[in-house]
Amino acid sequence: MSKKQIIKEVEETNKLETKDVSKEQEYLEALQRLQAEFSNYQKRMEKEQINFMKFAKEDLIIKILDVYENFERALKEVKDEGVKLIHKQFLEILEKEGVKEIETQGDFNPNLHEAIMKEKSNKKEGAILEVFSKGFMLNGKVIRASKVKISGGNKE
Repeated sequence: MSKKQIIKEVEETNKLETKDVSKEQEYLEALQRLQAEFSNYQKRMEKEQINFMKFAKEDLIIKILDVYENFERALKEVKDEGVKLIHKQFLEILEKEGVKEIETQGDFNPNLHEAIMKEKSNKKEGAILEVFSKGFMLNGKVIRASKVKISGGNKE
């Protein structure tokens, strides 16, 4: 074998080794990307499961809130201590499930309240004058906005 042939074979071997190293690097990078994507997928699925569990009961609670409000109306007419105790238990259960009544004191907030009437009054514009229907939140999410009457500014 001549010197030129030996040099040529060594160069070809080096090229093959370089190609092998670049293929290895390519495979390694692809594997790392897949691992990162899978990790992100797992995190996203965990987050979605948590949110699903948090809000899966939303439809049922909305239906129960109608019953709760009717119960409150009835409670105004009935002075029985047993009924008041049941009302208190009902409220405690809703609170344990993450239900919170939306505050209606102060100014109108379009994220929490639905203005169904506007009336001039002695109060500043946007102040809540009357509540027609209570609003509720479930774990920080508005599931039913409060229906309110707001002030349209000063009477003249």
